[in-house]
Amino acid sequence: MKYNILGKTGLRVSRLGFGGIPIQRVPAAEAAATIRRCLELGVNFIDTARAYTDSEEKIGQALAGVPRDSYALATKSMAVDGETMTRDIEISLRNLRTDYIDLYQCHNIRRDQDEERLLGPGGGLEALRRAREAGKIRHIGVTGHQVERLIRLLRTGWFETVQVPYNFNETKPEEELLPLAVKENIGVITMKPLGGGALPASLALRFFLDKPVGAIIPGMENPALAEENARCLTEDGPLTPADQADVDRVKAELGKWYCRRCDYCQPCPQGIDIAGVFLFHGYFGRYNMKDWARGRYAGLKVKADACIACGACVGRCPYQLPIPALLRKAAADLAGAI
Repeated sequence: MKYNILGKTGLRVSRLGFGGIPIQRVPAAEAAATIRRCLELGVNFIDTARAYTDSEEKIGQALAGVPRDSYALATKSMAVDGETMTRDIEISLRNLRTDYIDLYQCHNIRRDQDEERLLGPGGGLEALRRAREAGKIRHIGVTGHQVERLIRLLRTGWFETVQVPYNFNETKPEEELLPLAVKENIGVITMKPLGGGALPASLALRFFLDKPVGAIIPGMENPALAEENARCLTEDGPLTPADQADVDRVKAELGKWYCRRCDYCQPCPQGIDIAGVFLFHGYFGRYNMKDWARGRYAGLKVKADACIACGACVGRCPYQLPIPALLRKAAADLAGAI
């Protein structure tokens, strides 16, 4: 495993980090097995969030008894006011079973009023600074999906790290954000490196081998995924010209409108597992596994045609996907004979 210094934090972190979204979907025992396997492979950077339902709790359980100085914990809160941020920090400490968190991040800031509240008097940033002075957190970062807003936030000088969606199909951070981070020694954490599972790991992770990023945090929900991801970053080299041709083919097939399985769209008022539907639809279309996809889709309790186009999911999707229209297409394709 290769290690990097995460910008001005000074934290020595594994190039491959653990993304904590998918373990929401698996039992605690499987989550623990995955995390322990990551540690065995040399992964020492573990990222989660208050918004990821029981992810913090599962991580805390999995790390019980592991020497605290052998890994770095990162979590985050969507709170923008000081009171809520203070409360969330305390909850994170309890859930993660620790007396300090290495990196606490302002999570997915996406509205002007939230940005103003976060940075203003009595805002979340003040609470984070107090918590840092008290030793409850050690470093402060920011995450988001809007590159322009992240650049503006980084220029305030308050943030030591930035977490941003970045992969070979989403390269906007390369234009201005990455150069700014390098110049200011801000640690870069890349989320969605596999496009929520839509990109092949063998290509997607090797894409980063010559990029100025500190940690790459694909979501991992079982030990086999941890092993595959580690192999791609430790045994294989950078992309070759032949690999680049495969990258171009994948990008052409995938296009812009695809689900990254972040689950921010949930819960659906009608009970649709939106990410699950799109996962099966991806196998149906991109990999031509039609019978397999239809069989898995048939087992869903609530099908895509239950969508009433209420729009609740659209407002929560950080990628502004036209989810009701995509669900209609998935329902038409997946409802066929097995």
